[in-house]
Amino acid sequence: MTAATSVQISNQSHVRTFYTLILTQMLSLMGSRISSLAVGIWVFNETGNATPLALVSFFTVVPMVFASGVSGVLADRRDRRYIMALADAGQAVGTLLLLFSFLSGSFQLWHLYTVTLVSAVFGVFQQPAFQASVTMLVPDAQRDRANAIQQLTGPVAGMLAPAIAGFTFTLIGIVGSIMIDLITFVISLVVVLQVNIPRPTQTAEGQAMQGSIWRESFGGLRYLWSCRVLFNLMVFTSVINFLVVGVISLLTPYVLARTGNEVTLGIILSLFNLGAIAGAVIIGVWGGTRPRIHTILPALITVGVLLMALGMAQTAWTLAVAAFLLMVPLPMIEAPYRSIMQAKVPPDLQGRVFAVTGQISMLLTPIAYLIVGPLADQLFEPAVAQPGWHTVAAIVGSVPGSGMGLMFVLAGGITAILTILMYAQQTVRHMEATLPDYVPDYQNDANSVDESLGTLPVTS
Repeated sequence: MTAATSVQISNQSHVRTFYTLILTQMLSLMGSRISSLAVGIWVFNETGNATPLALVSFFTVVPMVFASGVSGVLADRRDRRYIMALADAGQAVGTLLLLFSFLSGSFQLWHLYTVTLVSAVFGVFQQPAFQASVTMLVPDAQRDRANAIQQLTGPVAGMLAPAIAGFTFTLIGIVGSIMIDLITFVISLVVVLQVNIPRPTQTAEGQAMQGSIWRESFGGLRYLWSCRVLFNLMVFTSVINFLVVGVISLLTPYVLARTGNEVTLGIILSLFNLGAIAGAVIIGVWGGTRPRIHTILPALITVGVLLMALGMAQTAWTLAVAAFLLMVPLPMIEAPYRSIMQAKVPPDLQGRVFAVTGQISMLLTPIAYLIVGPLADQLFEPAVAQPGWHTVAAIVGSVPGSGMGLMFVLAGGITAILTILMYAQQTVRHMEATLPDYVPDYQNDANSVDESLGTLPVTS
């Protein structure tokens, strides 16, 4: 066996590890979605209010804004396998506490908020560790496909979990549904502890940032600031998330206001997730453009246009088509963006960089969650009955839901315009050529073997 062949076999083993982790992640996410949907059904049936569920979304996002810096440092300092295991274990403890709350018959809403916050804190540690691990497990040539496949986990869970949750909630109740979530966390924990994730060697950039956890927690931000185009892109992403994520959180009341039919809502939400699956499959098969930025920004412009289309849709079938198409470009944004970061950022800094990227990208999202509801209820929907509404009635209509429709149109239009302005910048279009690539250690090993030994056989 040649050394090059040995390295190739090792690479294949690493890729198998990646897919094992993806399948485990999907199973765990499915359990979490089943549990959260079951709890949501129970809470809504008991209270008749949507506000508690909106607050759950708020408590889910807040830890990402405040705790990501530390999570990134630990992902770079420690064995990433153990960081992911810690995240699974912490979230499992939160699920167990929620289970005890229901079993004891003493459940209160603050229990749900507390458990959500605790689980979200541990969840913050998982994503940077996993994203940084992808670089060490998957060669760059296969990374777009790997990131696209990862994009399938959420939409697949989003399609399957509602049906499973409805069935399990009816059959085994809220306690049984939470137990399913707990079992999937345990499975994920066991699998993560069994796999091997290579650790990167320290680069000069990593050595320069050594220090206290507090100092290193800003290391990702300092690195992105030194690569100004990446920093600008991150801030741009934060603004876009504020616009897009905010209005998309109104999708359920918007569709119900437009159609007045819960069955139609279920169909449209399923198509919404199916669109994301279709987009992930397309980018996985196609692979996107080179440079990748020519996939990312045109796809984001398309998202803006389709948000406008969704706001102008006034029938069930046009809502369904717009919701499906809206999700198709999203994996074509996220997967290539992750591939760029994995290729450009030194491997031993990626935990910190992915953490701060998520932190800044989601910085404005909690604000969006807090303001879009009042804006819809107190400003845009009441405006439909005002005399001046006729100026926009031809675009979004003048029936219930039209006010929210205008919010979709405005958010989509601003998103498209801002993206066009970003795309017009030469530094952004050429960023992949101007920023150097960092090659993972196992690829360096393969290259050094090929260059020094050629095809000479080496005794295995």
